[in-house]
Amino acid sequence: MFSSGNVTSRVFERQIRSSPPGASVNRARKFYENLVPSHTLYDVECPDHCFRKFTEDGLFLISFSRNHQELVVYRPSWLTYTSVSDDTLPPLPRRASRFDSFFTQLYSVNLASANELICKDFFLYFPSQRFGLFATSTAQIHDSAPSPGAVPGVPSIDKITFVLLRLDDGVVLDERVFVHDFVNLAYNMGVFMYDDLLAILSLRYQKIHLLQIRDSGHLVDARAIGYFCREDDELFLNSNSQAMMMTTTQDKNKQQNREDDGDNGLNHTQLNADNNSFLSGIKQRLLSFIFREIWNEESDNTVRVQSLKKKFYFHFQDYVDLIIWKVQFLDRHHLLIKFGSVDGGVGRNADHLPAFFAVYNMETTDIVAFYQNSAEDLYQLFEQFSDHFTVSSSSPFMNFVTSHSNSVHALEQLKYLKNKSNSFSQFVKKMLVSLPFSCQSQSPSPYFDQSLFRFDEKLISAADRHRQSSDNPIKFISRRKPETLKFKIKPGPECGSADGRSKKICSFLFHPHLPLAISIQQTLFMPPSVVNIHFRR
Repeated sequence: MFSSGNVTSRVFERQIRSSPPGASVNRARKFYENLVPSHTLYDVECPDHCFRKFTEDGLFLISFSRNHQELVVYRPSWLTYTSVSDDTLPPLPRRASRFDSFFTQLYSVNLASANELICKDFFLYFPSQRFGLFATSTAQIHDSAPSPGAVPGVPSIDKITFVLLRLDDGVVLDERVFVHDFVNLAYNMGVFMYDDLLAILSLRYQKIHLLQIRDSGHLVDARAIGYFCREDDELFLNSNSQAMMMTTTQDKNKQQNREDDGDNGLNHTQLNADNNSFLSGIKQRLLSFIFREIWNEESDNTVRVQSLKKKFYFHFQDYVDLIIWKVQFLDRHHLLIKFGSVDGGVGRNADHLPAFFAVYNMETTDIVAFYQNSAEDLYQLFEQFSDHFTVSSSSPFMNFVTSHSNSVHALEQLKYLKNKSNSFSQFVKKMLVSLPFSCQSQSPSPYFDQSLFRFDEKLISAADRHRQSSDNPIKFISRRKPETLKFKIKPGPECGSADGRSKKICSFLFHPHLPLAISIQQTLFMPPSVVNIHFRR
């Protein structure tokens, strides 16, 4: 790495010394220690929009209108101006404090109908083709009427529409509609993207819809995993059910003949088609895997039976009642599925509820691993290989998001929390509650690289979440000795808020590779936001 912290020395050193194999990008990111957003424009004049995020490649800024009907897309630009002053840092012109000095509006597209609203917390980006996936929905119905195949207790949404749009020109390419269903759209929790594959989890009907995003911009159904696991499962069951119905009809005719001969039929039972209902395919595979795992733990048949009674049959109904909470791709052939109770699937605070993780092979339709949320072996995998859970994008910028498997500083912080915890089992549950990870939920900005900067993660982090606002500026301190203050980010008005009683939240949008950031502060009652732009002069 560089021996000097001076940017000029680093440029000359880069010319005469080559980087080690595989370290060229990490070495280039060291320049961000010198290129920081050192200047802030407070309370910038900007449109009254809900700003969502920068795309992974930094080409677009995604925002929505306040009525949640229109998508507004901006192109980030850079502040340019001329000055006749001889000062090293001349005062900025008045126009510089306007939003359109940094961003150029490309277009505005109406995505939602009259009774639908855009989900402002949902957005997925397909970087290779510059496609954006958005979602609109009607109001949520909590006390919805029971429906065949639906899980009781899960709310319903009359209409959910996923819209695939080309961000270069705002053309809608394809749509996919779910009717009387429920998909958790908050922070992309119910949808996961891996390369050109898309997984949409229907909580209400416990079905994982797998779609492929074609280069032409079409959403093509690939498979549905839930009640059926293979493409021909439904055909097989329907053909067998027809044979069973024919057998049932023959039995009824024989019984009717016996009743006509004087038998009152009290000692005969009738086959009811409702009693032939099966568990879903994914649930049957889960139960069979648990059974085999317990069976293979012991070699003595007597001990096996006792172990099955205690570990399997005693908890059989609990396993049957499990529903899928969340899902993510591990690769193109494996899914990580989180199971739990109905309350945890729709509630916000499910940390204290028991949960289970299963690894599902989509090719063989088998469960290949099963863990409880307190399993130490799963935690060890999470600690050592967390990049395999988080990296799911073909964008090169996302490969450098800090985790405790690629950063010594993040690993030290994790070990500090582990040693500080009173119960290791509770610590494991707390760490694994983030699995499966939400897709594209972290910023790839180098200013969140913990090998370069140190900051208070309670106030700001790479995670895509709103945070409680602080009146004090957030400091970014260099990891390089002597660990000097590099820059500060202060949300809200420059002189602080006059109303200290109202609770304020803030969000931060960092550009993936430019020294540019937006901080947005607002109260819980959503009055006009205070937007600050942080950039390098």
